Amino acid sequence: MTRDEFNTHCAAKPAATHVVQWGNSDVWKVGGKVFAICGWAEDTPGFTFKVTDMAFEILSDMPGLRPAPYLASRGLKWIQQHGAPGLNDAELAQHIDASYDMIAAKLPRKTRAELGL
Repeated sequence: MTRDEFNTHCAAKPAATHVVQWGNSDVWKVGGKVFAICGWAEDTPGFTFKVTDMAFEILSDMPGLRPAPYLASRGLKWIQQHGAPGLNDAELAQHIDASYDMIAAKLPRKTRAELGL
């Protein structure tokens, strides 16, 4: 997945908002909460997303994936795809969708209603 494809995918999520921060990273949020980040890992885009506890255990050991710097060091279950082989585009899109769903589900009921979620 390219950075443009990542941004197009995230932009299609209901009530998703985009900001550029943290050294030119594309940061996608729902209800003000981050669900996906694309920054640079060396010369390739690095994709970061929230995962379940089980997915964190499985993905952490896969080549091209690692616990997300900063986030995972704080005990949060976030994974970063930083190199090859990593996930294919469909798998990466599924994990981004699941991250969005987890973040949106934890928003307060009032916020979800205001966002039409």
